[in-house]
Amino acid sequence: MGWKSLDDMDLGGKRVLVRVDINVPVADGVVTDDTRIQRIVPTVRDILAAGGKPILLAHFGRPGGRHVPELSLKQLVPALESAFGAPVRFADDCVGYEAETAASALTEGEVLLLENTRFHAEETKNSVPLAQGMAKLGDIYCNDAFSAAHRAHSSTEALARLLPACAGRLMQQELSALEAALGAPKRPVTAVVGGAKVSTKLDLLGNLIEKVDYLVIGGGMANTFLLAQGIDVGKSLAEHAMTDTAAEILGKAEAAGCTIVLPRDIVVAEVFEANAPHQVLPADQCPSDSMILDAGPESVAAVSEVLEKSQTLIWNGPLGAFELTPFDAATNVAALKAAALTRDGKLTSVAGGGDTVAALNASGAATDFSYISTAGGAFLEWMEGKTLPGVAALDP
Repeated sequence: MGWKSLDDMDLGGKRVLVRVDINVPVADGVVTDDTRIQRIVPTVRDILAAGGKPILLAHFGRPGGRHVPELSLKQLVPALESAFGAPVRFADDCVGYEAETAASALTEGEVLLLENTRFHAEETKNSVPLAQGMAKLGDIYCNDAFSAAHRAHSSTEALARLLPACAGRLMQQELSALEAALGAPKRPVTAVVGGAKVSTKLDLLGNLIEKVDYLVIGGGMANTFLLAQGIDVGKSLAEHAMTDTAAEILGKAEAAGCTIVLPRDIVVAEVFEANAPHQVLPADQCPSDSMILDAGPESVAAVSEVLEKSQTLIWNGPLGAFELTPFDAATNVAALKAAALTRDGKLTSVAGGGDTVAALNASGAATDFSYISTAGGAFLEWMEGKTLPGVAALDP
């Protein structure tokens, strides 16, 4: 990796422009979940401890280049002050006279929050003049928003090329975890990929079969692969138009030496609801009036066996309808197995994606995974083997 961290920068007395993701849920002007704020605390505190002056750049919602009062970052000041344990000043713009005056007046021990970058339409166009306006406010650029790194915007890409640049603690943690999982992993490597549709994860599957030793496919996606093998899946969620593509992926995986693991047995029900009457059947015996809602115990035992052989795990997506009991069983058992192996030092486990985080939290396995990314789109694009503009811009 060519990028630098905060440890490589001389921060004393310097104004540090920090791109953060504080796109948190707010109700009646009050932050209802401060997880994203808590995750940037180490970066802000380390800059303050080194005598630097953090100046935060962030977007909030989708104002479409207009000044939308309810999308002002000003409402986050109390939550930020509480998290940082430091005074947070606010500037009504992220460039221009207001911002420059506030940046100049910033004293050691204080943090400055700039107004929503997306109030400027040029931000999402990666405008260099806008980035030049931002660059006037600081001496060093620090990107701590991996979740926005797949976007080439003024505050994530153009700005990084105008000042000495580094990764913040959260970005550093994320990049190090992903490098350990896909860049230079310990083998064997297993990927668990679940979710509803094959069509949304074609790039991901195509990249993974070239890089992993085992690919466990679950959720609605698995049904499409079963269909591709001529297995009737009844009323199950499946993409009938994608069966040729699924068959192609199976062929490519075999050629690449990647073992694809599909359900051997299934949990079926006639209705999609919690605690619906259900039965466990072999994967090729789904009744025409039923739908597959989870992988069965034999399938989970096969996944556990694969995990025991593995040294690295990448997880994206649940194995079944995890939001409904008891169709969360396969996801929970496999996740807890991965967590136990990680706890015992036998497995490096990295997970990410919205449903994945929710499923791992619900199972109680999340705390023992090596790393869980909350980045969503950026995490997926990294797994797909794509270059992320915000990361590439940090390379000297």
